[in-house]
Amino acid sequence: MTDLFGDNLADLQDFLAFFVVAVILTIIFVGVYSTVTRHNEIKLIKEKSTAAAIAFSGSLIGFAMPLASAMMNSVTILEMVVWGVIALIVQIVVYLLVRLPMPRISERITANEVAAGIWLGATSLVGGILNAASMTT
Repeated sequence: MTDLFGDNLADLQDFLAFFVVAVILTIIFVGVYSTVTRHNEIKLIKEKSTAAAIAFSGSLIGFAMPLASAMMNSVTILEMVVWGVIALIVQIVVYLLVRLPMPRISERITANEVAAGIWLGATSLVGGILNAASMTT
């Protein structure tokens, strides 16, 4: 019985460590992503911009999916951090790639053009799905 409690306590410590680091990585992602984009997502969302909310939600989920995949497949926290940084970079690259066919995407999101928000959010999700799947091989 004592071994069972001890094992569960060790599992809880691992859970807490991975979870806290994942939250920190997510906060870092929000800061970095918001700095790289030419529009202020949080400000626009506070102003009830649907386009910004859709775009930012897609990028946040697009980051969280590969981060979750990294958490499930990593043996150490350092390994998870490395893959989390890669997930962050992929989301930044997706944003930069989206700007190629639509160079004024940030201005359009700032103007609350929902189509632009959906386009950026969807491409961010696709990038995250492909990234997460790539981490499982």
